[in-house]
Amino acid sequence: QVQLVESGGGLVQSGGSLRLSCAASGMTFSRYDMSWYRQAPGKQRELVATIPKDGNTNYAASVKGRFTISRDNAKNTVYLQMNNLKPEDTAVYYCNARISVFGADSNYWGQGTQVTASA
Repeated sequence: QVQLVESGGGLVQSGGSLRLSCAASGMTFSRYDMSWYRQAPGKQRELVATIPKDGNTNYAASVKGRFTISRDNAKNTVYLQMNNLKPEDTAVYYCNARISVFGADSNYWGQGTQVTASA
């Protein structure tokens, strides 16, 4: 079965950096669009960045220029490099894998990793 395991979260001071990793298993990684989402307390889960199986990356306006999503298909891993972190980036970050087969989307989620940027 598909399994996504995030790592790399933690506590940093405002302006600091973190690199999140999401290791995938049980899937043909290169066929999936991969994304990072986040959810802050009391807020809805929001899309942070997407890297399709082919095509250009996309970012939420709030993180553009500070975050970079990348993938290594040989390692079945997607990354999120987060620079110049701000307190408003504090959230649980989730890895998402999505594939469309015969017009039907399947989504898979990791368990999440906490990122806290202190003021």
